[in-house]
Amino acid sequence: MSFPTNRLRRLRATPQLRKMVTETTVSPNNLIMPLFVVPGSNVRNEISSMPGQYQLSIDTMLEEAKKIEQTGLSSVLLFAIPESKDEAGSSAWNDNGIIQQSIRSLKEQVPGLTVITDLCFCEYTSHGHCGILDGDHLNNDATLENIVKQTLSHARSGADMIAPSGMIDGAVGAMRSALDSEKFSELPIMGYSAKYASAFYGPFRDAVDCAPGKGDRKSYQMDPANRAEALREAALDIEEGADIIMVKPALSYLDIISDLKHEFGLPTAAYNVSGEYAMVKAAAEKGWLDGERIMIEKLYSMKRAGADIIITYFAKEFAELYQKNPGIAP
Repeated sequence: MSFPTNRLRRLRATPQLRKMVTETTVSPNNLIMPLFVVPGSNVRNEISSMPGQYQLSIDTMLEEAKKIEQTGLSSVLLFAIPESKDEAGSSAWNDNGIIQQSIRSLKEQVPGLTVITDLCFCEYTSHGHCGILDGDHLNNDATLENIVKQTLSHARSGADMIAPSGMIDGAVGAMRSALDSEKFSELPIMGYSAKYASAFYGPFRDAVDCAPGKGDRKSYQMDPANRAEALREAALDIEEGADIIMVKPALSYLDIISDLKHEFGLPTAAYNVSGEYAMVKAAAEKGWLDGERIMIEKLYSMKRAGADIIITYFAKEFAELYQKNPGIAP
């Protein structure tokens, strides 16, 4: 039936009616807060290109983690900058390395948090690439051997979930095999299954000092022009044992989030990356837009597209608002 009998505005007339028929919700249960850990003590360095985000030493990271838990968030994703770097990124699998110490400290002092670790080499290599280089070429299979070492080190340290972010072919399979053989078969893997070679990562590279010294990552991260390839990448990760698949970045790839969720039905994550965060903060600072409303609208767009989980630098800010208003909506 058509207008005037059918008036869709009837169910938008009041806040109560709008809540009654809302199709999508976002809560702290859906969100993961990234944290950046650096050497030293009493370190809390604001990242200039990511206002409100900090490089934290382990002691201040623990303080922040306790505050995060108090907001109702239950998961953090750890990134770390080691004291030293080399060509192979060997500190990545040091059982007494900074990420390993961070895991143990969190599990001891904030045991209610789920600790997810980013597993890659760009923060640990002197050249800034995500694995072993042969000249200007990333050696995929040699990198797998080091990924296994890093995986087992994270597992031994007590990580609750591991997220390989390098887009290295066969990484999930190598990890799953190693974890199962070392009696870590219950440890889940969240694959960065469709990670695009994006310009939105710029502020993150400031945060962890991992910009490539030469070249770029286009030979192993995905072409932003490709859509069907994301399905193939995700299918391989699932076949190899991924428990969660992820799309990174989020906002420019909502179609990919939707594709993967509809195609596979697996728990699907979206990474709302540093550049997507920084744009909102910069525009809000200039008074060009309402940063709080844009944050909420963005998170809803990712959830609406099919993301079950959202990794976002807005997580703590959103959770604090949610405590005051559990019905928070755009």
